[in-house]
Amino acid sequence: MTGPQTRPRLTPARLSPREVVRVGATGLRSRPTRALLSALGIAIGIAAMVAVVGISSSSREQLERQLAALGTNLLTVVPGQTFDGQEAKLPAEAEAMIARIGPVTAVSATGAIRDAKVYRSDRIPKVETGGLTVSAARASLPGTVGATLRNGVWLNGGTGRYPAAVLGADAAGRLGIGRAGPETMILVGGERFTVIGVLDQVKLAPELDTAVLIGWPAATDLFRFDGRATTVYTRSRDSQVEAVRAVLAATANPQAAGDVSVSRPSDALAASRAANATLNGLLLGLGAVALLVGGVGVANTMVISVLERRSEIGLRRSLGATRGQIRTQFLAESLLLSALGGIGGVLLGIAVTTGYAAYQSWPTVVPAWATTGALAATVLIGGVAGLYPAIRAARLSPTEALVMV
Repeated sequence: MTGPQTRPRLTPARLSPREVVRVGATGLRSRPTRALLSALGIAIGIAAMVAVVGISSSSREQLERQLAALGTNLLTVVPGQTFDGQEAKLPAEAEAMIARIGPVTAVSATGAIRDAKVYRSDRIPKVETGGLTVSAARASLPGTVGATLRNGVWLNGGTGRYPAAVLGADAAGRLGIGRAGPETMILVGGERFTVIGVLDQVKLAPELDTAVLIGWPAATDLFRFDGRATTVYTRSRDSQVEAVRAVLAATANPQAAGDVSVSRPSDALAASRAANATLNGLLLGLGAVALLVGGVGVANTMVISVLERRSEIGLRRSLGATRGQIRTQFLAESLLLSALGGIGGVLLGIAVTTGYAAYQSWPTVVPAWATTGALAATVLIGGVAGLYPAIRAARLSPTEALVMV
């Protein structure tokens, strides 16, 4: 006789990742209207967060562009006074030394020619100077101070060697000159100069509005200009303006830093940083609220789904589904629902940001961290919110689930 046969131990089948997704999607397909409304609720919350971040970032970008136009990173260096009350002078190499400062992005300069007077013609009385100044100017000056030409051209390596001048906006008005051209002549220090350009108002350097600007080589040849800058304009990275200002005086004149005066950073820079801090706090607060609302929506949807699908849970448990498989099914369903809502919310938020920015004529800026963070946070919140309903569904025994129907 043979001994009693032992029954093979049955082990539940394992669900592959593909099957987990398919099973989780079954619950969404069986109730498309509810799934759509739940995903829409999540999408609206995420869209609100992305849109707020995008609109705020676009507004911040526009603000930073406007503040940059106001010269938040422009500093000027001028000679001060010596201990005995005499006017100091910057070293001839001051510009080159300042240009070596790491965060400095642009350097230019002007050099005052104090004895030169400007007249429209030799028939103007000598006393009627019009309060105009004459300065030698570097070719890089417009780009550094944000100056633009009303008409004509700026000084370059060629015209800067000859008697050619560019007039500030107010200087052109006082001299009665509307347009530059080869036939337009003025007297500068007794020398005839051709007006080759007229500037617009220079907001960042208003002292240039009443100036007659000539080339550095021409100033040296015609007026015995010593080549020393009397005003050095510097631009630096916004985050390093204070650090640059702290070393400008010692860099410009290492032997006598106390003889150098440096302008203070623009108030617009402080305004820009205050605005950034305020917007960052606002974004964090609104983002947290949006995610909380989305998480509550997912949890509510999944709890109701468990209550309504007790018969399905009981049937699956009777057919051999384990608690872990039931838990995985509902957790996958929660994650899919959250992911669908998150993707829809991100796309909707980008569309709203783009439309509003275009309406306001702003640059459209949607930070990558906002979109990726919103998707990741949505899935995380969906997983946390769906965890309790999934555990609750897994705890239902087959008989209890079928009896409760």
